[in-house]
Amino acid sequence: MQTDSNRLCQRLAHTLLAVLLAITSVAAHAQQGSDNLYRAEFVILERIIAPDAVNERMASHQVKPPVNTRKTLYSVAGDGSTHSSLKLSGRNQLYLGNAANRLENSGKYRVLMATGWYQSFPQNYQGEPLRVEIGDWLSRAGQREIEGHIKIDRKRYLHVNVHLNHWQEGKVATSAVTASGEPDATPESSAAVGAEQNLEPEVPLELLTWIRETRRMRSEEIHFLDSPTIGVLIFFRKVNR
Repeated sequence: MQTDSNRLCQRLAHTLLAVLLAITSVAAHAQQGSDNLYRAEFVILERIIAPDAVNERMASHQVKPPVNTRKTLYSVAGDGSTHSSLKLSGRNQLYLGNAANRLENSGKYRVLMATGWYQSFPQNYQGEPLRVEIGDWLSRAGQREIEGHIKIDRKRYLHVNVHLNHWQEGKVATSAVTASGEPDATPESSAAVGAEQNLEPEVPLELLTWIRETRRMRSEEIHFLDSPTIGVLIFFRKVNR
């Protein structure tokens, strides 16, 4: 009987130890998650400026195809519907909301995306690119005028990589037409048309500007990345629970 009693006490002790270890592990994991939890906010703006006023000439720049990613930050389809892989907050819930409103009310910008979310970014976190597709719909190209991705990593500090392209529809080759509505087939007009088509080839897309920048972030600092036509406001706040 004494042996059975000892064995029962040992089993109870082992069970209690396992429970305590499990509780300690859960508490440590919860504390780690709390220490690494952030509020992330992004606002993407377009400058109200005529494309012809942009001094940069980037139409000839080679642009790599969009990255292959499973996650989307903010995408507006051709029918106007929006999609995101994240649980996003609305513009009126953002710390950056007032700044976005002031910029838009200045008449110099329009806000294309203003959103935020909560996420844990532990040490050595390697983020997956988050797809962005916003702005006017370019019907001939079948895409939005601003597309690219945003990637968030963390080493000692958070690092945000912004990779956005601002496109415009390319020039379309035209043919000379007579007053009767028929193409003018005279040698002079044919030469003129050929020259015009050489100058204005049919190109669905031309690169207007882009943003390629990586910025180190500190909690509760506002960062502004910009190009001649687009800008990005970024804000992170560490959440203490």
